[in-house]
Amino acid sequence: MLKAIALDDEPPALRVIAHFCGQVDFVDLQQTFSRTDEAFDYLSANTVDLLFLDINMPSMSGIEFYKAIPQDAMVIFTTAYAEYAVEGFNLSAIDYLLKPFTFERFVQSVHKAKDYQQFLQKSEAPEPPQYLFIKADYSIYKIAFTDIVFIEGLDDYLKIHLEGSKPVVARMTMKGIMEKLPVQDFIRVHRSFIVPFRRVENVRNRLITLAGEEIPIGNSYEKEFFRLFKG
Repeated sequence: MLKAIALDDEPPALRVIAHFCGQVDFVDLQQTFSRTDEAFDYLSANTVDLLFLDINMPSMSGIEFYKAIPQDAMVIFTTAYAEYAVEGFNLSAIDYLLKPFTFERFVQSVHKAKDYQQFLQKSEAPEPPQYLFIKADYSIYKIAFTDIVFIEGLDDYLKIHLEGSKPVVARMTMKGIMEKLPVQDFIRVHRSFIVPFRRVENVRNRLITLAGEEIPIGNSYEKEFFRLFKG
């Protein structure tokens, strides 16, 4: 099953894609979006296999959007302007649908995506990612897991303390970032703190010392921390 979303500033175009997806048993259209910021926020918290992207949109083109998203997903570009096709294919797009497209042409495209997904699944499993992407300050930061010293929760924001550079402050929940971190390397030790195991220097009186900082261990996290930390 291909998990998909569609982004287009024209609601009728989204309705066509939703209708066509509903007739294909291997495409699960999870959401449709008419705004790039809402689609980006969704992709920051959810993984999808396939994007249907309109190229010609007012705030950000589909090509710019695809270059900026924080995950590696297949894309089928849709547009009424044929001159965009070359640039779309330069981004290794699965296909390019010229509006208005027929259901038969749509089926050809999604079958290409299905075939490519099956090819990837048969290939040797890639190395797990060594970094994550974080949206902050109107930019996207690529942060290596090994550079994270600790993560601090500040109400609706996170402060990611990094080795050798200033912290990155992002609007995100502790639960949300834990889902992006490798569970074997990071642990939440307090409602406001996440730490990497490799950085822990000392633990004493429910205080973790790392990089010159003392991080408290919360009551509800103490048992799990010591179970894992003691091996």
